[in-house]
Amino acid sequence: MQSSIRVPGFSGSSVASGIKSGGGRDLSLIFSKVPARAAGVFTTNRFKAAPVILDMERIKRGIAQAVVVNSGNANAATGTEGDKDAATMSKVVSEALDIEDELVLVASTGIIGQKLPIEMIVRSIEPLVEGLNADGISSFAEGIITTDRFLKIEHQRCFVGGKEVTICGIAKGAGMIEPNMATMLSFILTDADIDHGCLNSVFKESADRSFNAITVDGCMSTNDTAIMLANGVAGNSLITENSGNLLEFKEALSGVMDSLARSIVKDGEGATKLIEIIVEGAKVVADARKIAYAIANSNLVKTAFFGEDPNWGRIISAAGSTGIPFSTDSLELYIEDVPLFIHGMGTSGIQAASIMKMDNIRVLVRLGMGKETFRVYTSDLSHEYVEINALYHS
Repeated sequence: MQSSIRVPGFSGSSVASGIKSGGGRDLSLIFSKVPARAAGVFTTNRFKAAPVILDMERIKRGIAQAVVVNSGNANAATGTEGDKDAATMSKVVSEALDIEDELVLVASTGIIGQKLPIEMIVRSIEPLVEGLNADGISSFAEGIITTDRFLKIEHQRCFVGGKEVTICGIAKGAGMIEPNMATMLSFILTDADIDHGCLNSVFKESADRSFNAITVDGCMSTNDTAIMLANGVAGNSLITENSGNLLEFKEALSGVMDSLARSIVKDGEGATKLIEIIVEGAKVVADARKIAYAIANSNLVKTAFFGEDPNWGRIISAAGSTGIPFSTDSLELYIEDVPLFIHGMGTSGIQAASIMKMDNIRVLVRLGMGKETFRVYTSDLSHEYVEINALYHS
């Protein structure tokens, strides 16, 4: 477990309730000592899990005080029983914390289609609440993971109006990664005092540049949830859209969320490489985005990176498959700073062979058609990915 990270006004905990067949912590709780302003971003999958549906309705109030999360069971495609179970989780937690039921948000992750073992969860709520402590954020992070190889916790501090503000992000995610959003749960905590409208806009803006700009396997989950809570206990002057200190806060928030996004891709099931794909010179951002994702989701490209083969033909082929008109003579392709394709022809690119052995690799595609850019993080595709997902069954 990582060393303790504290966010003033927040406490966390986790317990082993018995959901995971192999044991281990699988029920987690985050609690703010005061009601916090809340914002959320959720999966766009038509098959939304029961907790996602509950949270999407409650987040409209813009306020929350607790988040309870179970791992090992997605509570997705479970019908009305699943809805009742999500509501029960919330109700039991609210009673144990002595807060309004509507102030509790719920999240689940794991296997789809299995009924939630709600009785085991209910029995575990009391010790879960009793275990809450200011050093419990790392414990919370441990309890939400499934196939993750490591915990994902990032934090930054900045000063707002002379007051130190903390921003901490926790995430889980390793497979079924594709916007909107990736197969992930993420919880961003801050003690900053920020106007709800401003919180909503900066959170969604940061999510678009981080969680919605990653892909591992092009598969969208039913449970994707990202929630941000701001409890205001730092005592800073209220951050609004017109505040002079908004930029510093946004930069810190973006730093946390971008680091989490990179960690999720780096932890892609069986991944051996983190690949940054940048498409420059598009007429519109949508074109750059479409080309970037075509490259990032290409199994031929991903397996070439796993095999450490600088196969530029697969990359330009993926770009050309999108239907977006661009001049093939103008397109330039680089891996790190090594040119592989210029003026309609491939180059020797001898140096690229050694670059492909790196753990982190940057791919740059220049279209020469405009000024718009888009960046996406992806991973390679390995034997281990197939093995993990072949054995991960319902």
